[in-house]
Formats: sequence, C-alpha cells, structure tokens
Amino acid sequence: MKYGNVAIPAGAVWSSPFVRWQGALADISSIDLAAVVTARALADRSIDVGIIDELVLGITIPQPGSFFGPPTLAAQLGIPAVTGPMIAQACATGVAALHAAAATVATSGGVELVVTTDRTSNGPTLLYPATSAVGGSPAVENVVQENFARDPWAGTSMLAAAELVAAEHQVSRAELDDVAAMRSAQYEHALADDRKFQRTYMVPVELGQGRRTIAVLEDAGIRPVDRDKISNLAAAAEDGVHTGATQTHPADGAAGAVVTTVDQAREISGGGIVEVLASGFARVGRSHMPEAPVPAALRALADAGLRMDQVDVVTTHNPFAVNDVVFARQTGRALEAMNRYGCSLIWGHPQAPTGTRSIAELVTELTRRGGGVGLFTGCAAGDTAGALVVRVSD
Repeated sequence: MKYGNVAIPAGAVWSSPFVRWQGALADISSIDLAAVVTARALADRSIDVGIIDELVLGITIPQPGSFFGPPTLAAQLGIPAVTGPMIAQACATGVAALHAAAATVATSGGVELVVTTDRTSNGPTLLYPATSAVGGSPAVENVVQENFARDPWAGTSMLAAAELVAAEHQVSRAELDDVAAMRSAQYEHALADDRKFQRTYMVPVELGQGRRTIAVLEDAGIRPVDRDKISNLAAAAEDGVHTGATQTHPADGAAGAVVTTVDQAREISGGGIVEVLASGFARVGRSHMPEAPVPAALRALADAGLRMDQVDVVTTHNPFAVNDVVFARQTGRALEAMNRYGCSLIWGHPQAPTGTRSIAELVTELTRRGGGVGLFTGCAAGDTAGALVVRVSD
C-alpha cells in the first residue's frame, strides 16, 4: 500500500533492549513494560502525550487484562480519553501496526502512537471447553510453545518450514553458519563506542516489581556466534541444516513509534522526518515461510515506485539464517549489505516488537549515513511476511 503525506518525526521510533525469555522481564506484563518504555521514550524525545489522537497496540501473546489493552495502556500513559485498535499478525505485527497507523494518517491526519510489545516468557496456558470429550475434559493449549511448534493449517513447525526451504534451494549448513557468524559480527558494530548506535534508539527499562527495581539497560542473554565452534553443533532437526546458532531465540521487549503527517512530524521533531512510503504483505506456499519476505518486499517497493537497486539500507527479521540466503539469491542484495548492525537472528524475537525494532535500526542507519531509502522485510507465521519502505531525506 502506497502512502502519501505520512511520516515519523526524526528520532520518534524506539525499542527497549530485548531480554532472552525467562530473563529479567519474565514476570513483567508486556502491557506494563510497554507503558514504562513508551512513557520514557516520549519524555526523552520531548513529545507531549497530549498530542496523541489514537493509540495502535500490537501484541500477540495474551497477558492478564490484555482484553482491555489499548484503553488500559493509554490510561497508564496519562491519556485516558485515547483508544484505538489492537493488532496481532504474529511476527509481522510491527509492520501491521505501522500500516494501520499510516493508513489512518493518510486518510484522516492526526497523530498516531504505535506501541508493540510481547512477553514470550511464561506465556499462558488456555483451557478450551470440550463438553463432548470424555468427562468433559477441556482442550489445553500452551499459547507460546504450541503455536511455535505447529502451524494448524500447514501441519508443520516453523523449523520444518526452514528446513524444507533450505533443501529446495540447496542451502548448505556451511552457508547458514557463515550467515550467523556474519550477523553476530555485525551486531558487535552496534556495541562500538559504548553502544553509540543502539543508544540512538534504545530506551532503558526501569520499573519496580514488589520491593525491587528491575533495570535493563542493554540486550540480555545474547550468545556470541563463533564460526569455528558452531560447526560442531548438532542439527536442530534430524538430517537438518539449522542449529541453535542459526535460528533466533524467543525474547521479551517493547518498541514503538509516532506516525503523523509530514508537517506535523517536522513540527514535533523540529526539522527532520522519516517518510513512510509504502508497506507490503505476502503469503507463499504451505510450509515455505522463509520465502515470504521477498514478495512482501517487492510489493512494498513497487507501491513506492522503487527498485531494489534504489534501496540504500535493508534490515530483515530472520528467525532462520536461510531467510537471508534466499532473500539475497532472489533479489541480488549482498548478504553483507543487509543488517549491518545485527538482526533478530542475534538479538532475539519477542514477536510484536521485533519488526519495530528492526525499523528503528533501519532509520538509525539511514540517519547516520545522511539519508536515503530503507527497506525492512520479515517473515511471519502462516507462511506470510510484511515489509515497509521509508525514506530519510533531511
């Protein structure tokens, strides 16, 4: 979808650090985490919450009280008269939430606050009534574990999809190990100069829990990828090519952005803006999820009136290393010319905020290079993907 007159004020896209599941944020409601991170992000950027017309909440994993998500979060932020939609599209939720906000701005104007948040730690176990079962025993679902493990339509896991695509494209174990090692080294670039790159967009987490204060200032639980060592890892699936090093890990976190008109964005930032040009969504064949980022990206670029060779910066959500190999082969984008400061393969995947963080890194890189066109694309459950095209010009 092509947008007109839609922009993010310079600097008004952010993310918390991501924490590997069962870490420091394991017992914090993702709604409460979002409230703390969003309030801090807006305050640090001198953005008055009073200008917010609508809140778009992206969340995929139920939390206590999340039935009331947007109005509860808005009240926690001090804007109890504000509400808006709650959106869930698995790993593409970040793009979907920005898509909803951009579409609203393009048609009606106003200031949209996009908040994406999830906690994969301690996901709920749901009981579904099954009165026809023996003794009326309910059906039981562990929301996180079981949905990670099986697509109910395809009947296979996400790992199985990654292995199927790797086999069909003849992607070797060595290629995947090389990608993981490269992405890990690129992530180290984001830590240089006392994390100067990350500090541009990253919002520290500081909140009270009972008698203690939880403070998370940087990503936690990340394991560096040593190329020599990972070659000895066992495959994650029998006769497979992916290992624990070439797939991402679940995490907890929150991210967000302010979306508005070009003039309003300039007023909020005092000058600089990030134009939101287009978004694109795609679905590929059954159990072929890692292929989906390519058609999503091409659709978004086509709507923006651009070609891949006109894109200056690319970031991806790549839960499996095969995603980037396929993307590079099919688009001609060099592997080393993507995710120059790391990616979800390395820093983890909390679902809804994953894409938003990648977009924050995309914008940060574009700004550091003096502007240009950026593309984010990433796969999602159900063999789908979402993509976003932006431009930083000043």
